[in-house]
Amino acid sequence: MYLSQNPLGSWTIGDTSSGLTVDKSPRVRYSLRVMPDKFAPEVRSRIMAAIKSKNTGIERLVFAHLRREKLHFQRHYKRVVGKPDVAVPSRRLAVFIDGDFWHGYHYPLWRHKLPSAFWHEKIERNRARDRRNFAKLRRQGWRVLRIWEHDLVKRPDEALARVAAFLRDGR
Repeated sequence: MYLSQNPLGSWTIGDTSSGLTVDKSPRVRYSLRVMPDKFAPEVRSRIMAAIKSKNTGIERLVFAHLRREKLHFQRHYKRVVGKPDVAVPSRRLAVFIDGDFWHGYHYPLWRHKLPSAFWHEKIERNRARDRRNFAKLRRQGWRVLRIWEHDLVKRPDEALARVAAFLRDGR
């Protein structure tokens, strides 16, 4: 059993074994609903904490392709703002490989589906940080390419060719 309060002031009493919760809010005496998440908050927290920020599956796919193409690059280059996933410092080229959820691809279309204010703030902070970092890199003379996770999943050949061409030609 666990007890949690959502941002709207409603309390949730949950039983992780049955997957059922009871909501007690000021307007509703009690209502029974099925939990949208099959994990307890502590378990979900551990799962989310284990999500890697470096060397993800899509990043490894890009790295392997660039090595096959015999392109020289540095991974997670720390000497510039934003730590690009792929960088060629001598030519000031930076590639960011961004996950759709964490970096807010088309965020205004799905922001209403997020369960809490925490996630709204998290994604909005990530998007603002990305804009700041890209602008700062461009002011410093870097050319920046952003590749989205869905591009690598749905059209991997096109996305990989785009990254390779960017690193070869700088465009």
